[in-house]
Amino acid sequence: MSDPRPSFSELLSTFLRIGLLSFGGPAGQIALMHRIVVEEKRWIREERYLHALNYCMLLPGPEAQQLATYIGWLLHGVRGGIAAGLLFVAPGLALIIGLAAAYATFADASWLEAIFTGLKAAVLAIVLQALVRMGAKSLKGPLSLAFAATAFVALFIFGLAFPLVILLAGIAGSLLLRAAPAAETEPERHHRRKGLRAVVAVFVWGAIWLAPLGLMRAIGGENTFTDVFSFFVRVALFSFGGAYAVLSYVAQQAVTTWHWVTPAQMLDGLALAETTPGPLVLTLSFVGFLAGHGAPAAGGPLLSGIIAALLTAWAIFVPSFVFIFAGAPFIEDLRRNPRLAGALAGIGAATVGVIANLSVWFALHVLFGSVGRQDFFALRPFLDAGLPWPEWPSLDLPSLVLAVAAGIAIFRFRVGVVALLVAAGLAGLAIGRWL
Repeated sequence: MSDPRPSFSELLSTFLRIGLLSFGGPAGQIALMHRIVVEEKRWIREERYLHALNYCMLLPGPEAQQLATYIGWLLHGVRGGIAAGLLFVAPGLALIIGLAAAYATFADASWLEAIFTGLKAAVLAIVLQALVRMGAKSLKGPLSLAFAATAFVALFIFGLAFPLVILLAGIAGSLLLRAAPAAETEPERHHRRKGLRAVVAVFVWGAIWLAPLGLMRAIGGENTFTDVFSFFVRVALFSFGGAYAVLSYVAQQAVTTWHWVTPAQMLDGLALAETTPGPLVLTLSFVGFLAGHGAPAAGGPLLSGIIAALLTAWAIFVPSFVFIFAGAPFIEDLRRNPRLAGALAGIGAATVGVIANLSVWFALHVLFGSVGRQDFFALRPFLDAGLPWPEWPSLDLPSLVLAVAAGIAIFRFRVGVVALLVAAGLAGLAIGRWL
């Protein structure tokens, strides 16, 4: 069998494309990578992709960027992982910094809101397509379907912590699924002297990760930059529970403790990040930009904002390289252990429920202007805050029409992602101007 690996230049161009098209939050991004890397390019097999995804779901931080890094590492070692991880983030980071600069400078994002109305509708269709595709690939029988349904109910209805759901899925999978070990059909390149290499990776990438903090303190002592970087380093270490859990914590701290942003600005940043490519936690770079812009430490507000946004991204995304380069060789070996393979299969099935939960959350916030909580008598003993429930009078009819049209385009006519997003953005702008 010929070597299925792409050339390094092809890897670069493909992950730049993925970085430019990675709309839709984790669900859409994971599905996009699956479509391109597994279905279109056939660089890795389905089971290898799901195995990598299951591992990344266990880690703190942005799982989609970690998955891109893992895939790049499988194909071209460390340099492939670095290239794929950076290219996945770079387009969205550049765009979010540009939008944050426009937001802070002009204090008027109304023209963006009209475009984003259309983009959000298209993204909703993309996320639903992602759910269908991942479900078809991951759910291989009634037991795996039960895992996915249970994970959805645990997250959406009972509000259990994401790490707990994943942990329980892994335990149940090791007991019930007992997946067959992976057949070793691809050459192994990365497993010799794994222990030493893992230690070296932790120390080298840990030093790279924390280098800006030491440099800033050596040069200028405590200032806005050190505050921003130190805060987001702590966030990166404990960012379990998915992007929305992380953003909820950051919103509380950035608004009430640090006073970097207002609640309205936090929501504006989330709206921008939801409709730009890249991980949803790029919202944090928006927060970092406003922190630097509001309390400039060097070169004026604009330059300070850009530096703070870049430091935020460094603090959040560099740890992904530590987790992948140190842990992935060991995780690859687990593919040959039936019990551990079963645990990861359980996590993979539960991941479909996680994506379903994200899809419902996204749909509620795209189609309704206000989403509250609703108590149901039968669930009252178990729920303190009630279920997420839309305020029906706040239904956004233009968004509903655009979402239905986008769904028809992507499911019935199989319109490409780029064409769909361009058309939806233009339609949203036209509707916004007309209304």
